[in-house]
Amino acid sequence: MDDGGGGHADGWESVVAAYADHLRLERGLSPHTVRAYRTDLADLAEHAGRAHVDRPADLDLRTLRSWLAVQQAKGRTRTTLARRATSVRVFTGWLLRTGRAGTDAAALLGTPRRQRSLPESLRDDEVRAALDATAEAAPARGPLGLRDVALLELLYATGIRVGELVGLDLDDIDHERLLVRVLGKGDKERSVPYGRPAAAAVHGWTVGGRPAVARESSGPALFLGARGSRIDPRTVRRTVHDRVGAVPGAPDLGPHGLRHTTATHLLEGGADLRSVQELLGHASLATTQVYTHVSADRLRAAYRLAHPRA
Repeated sequence: MDDGGGGHADGWESVVAAYADHLRLERGLSPHTVRAYRTDLADLAEHAGRAHVDRPADLDLRTLRSWLAVQQAKGRTRTTLARRATSVRVFTGWLLRTGRAGTDAAALLGTPRRQRSLPESLRDDEVRAALDATAEAAPARGPLGLRDVALLELLYATGIRVGELVGLDLDDIDHERLLVRVLGKGDKERSVPYGRPAAAAVHGWTVGGRPAVARESSGPALFLGARGSRIDPRTVRRTVHDRVGAVPGAPDLGPHGLRHTTATHLLEGGADLRSVQELLGHASLATTQVYTHVSADRLRAAYRLAHPRA
């Protein structure tokens, strides 16, 4: 098929039809893929028409960027945005190559950066409710009830990852200095402080709960499953989801949600960002900075509710 320009009708409908023929006959793409390209270009044509760009030859970078921005505002996923950006880059390259446009409008087009979603976290009262309910239910569950209290208290007190929690050994707990030694990502070791409620819960488990569950195969593991082996991450996740889920109105959070909660509460309580970075074991400060957005978002909400001229 001749890929040269000249003599072509230049409206959106005819150009997109010619492009679809090119994709199907020359590139051998499947009907499903061709339909996806045509759907993307139909959406672009509708957007361009509202901007009075009535021919593909008149496309410019500003129109393409605004089209992707609208897609992003509609909540399209990162994958969808990337695919649509790729679709239009291939299309405008074809327009230039076939003489249907004088320039490649998408040559400098990037994919809009996804706005980093704010992690969900619990309010202070929701954390207290989850911890109190777990403690109240502990006697009925025996030793495993004491374990659940200890692991929830320690997760919230330290913000450690679930993998770090299940990897803890008995001698990683410094009961006198209230520190826990954690082996984090990249085998980097750090010491994380914890408070007296967590200390009491861990003591209750190690003295009054763990001995009843431990077996010869338990080794030095701090937290054990029902059969005496080192606790499985899935058990921890299920426990956290169940305990938090029992709190009316609380979001459905697992151990990672408790980690978010710890970081948010530390910053709202006045901790500096570098200290929180060290506590969480983040390699980059940028990872920790997302929690400042959470705090700022809550601050704005409180301001709008409380200030008479908000």
